Amino acid sequence: METLRERKKRRTREALVRAALELFTTQGYERTTVDEIAEAVDVSQRTFFRYFAGKEDAAFAVQEMTEAHFVAAVRARPPHEPPMEALRQAVLEGWDDITETVESVVPVELYLRMYRMIESTPALLAAHLRRSAATEQTIARLLAEREGVDVDADPRPRLAVAVFAGVIRVTERRWSTGDDFSLAAIRGLTAAYLDQVGPALTGNWRAA
Repeated sequence: METLRERKKRRTREALVRAALELFTTQGYERTTVDEIAEAVDVSQRTFFRYFAGKEDAAFAVQEMTEAHFVAAVRARPPHEPPMEALRQAVLEGWDDITETVESVVPVELYLRMYRMIESTPALLAAHLRRSAATEQTIARLLAEREGVDVDADPRPRLAVAVFAGVIRVTERRWSTGDDFSLAAIRGLTAAYLDQVGPALTGNWRAA
């Protein structure tokens, strides 16, 4: 059970995340300072650094939570599922849980605005790709463990994750540059693009 001290720390951290995302999405990531984030929550800069190493950590705090949920969802998939199907079902069936996780910290609308901002901010996009690569390594090792293969000797886990991650990147880019910025839109695109993996890789693209 969460103690009073733990609850106060969690609430302070969540307040800092909300303030950071609001400032980033309204006035820009580069123009926002740590002092402004701390001031918005009425805490000191020192307090901010107790929770985050810097602005980047605050910017990706909610995304780290969603990625952790995805990894856990992959780990929980039935062992009889083929690797790509396990990844697909983990992301599509996990939307409701991920949405609930996001809403426990920030409004989904704010999370989606930040998601779009990452795509259009070079420093954040570079950090996103770097962080995603680390998550992909984790998932590749998880798949290898599921399938009983050596991730360093068998290329299939990393290949499967590379394909899956590529689909997610295409989805993110298409959604962030489209006209519909809703959660339903990115969810629908993810499902549609994952359904195209098989035909795109093995099918004949030429019209009869």
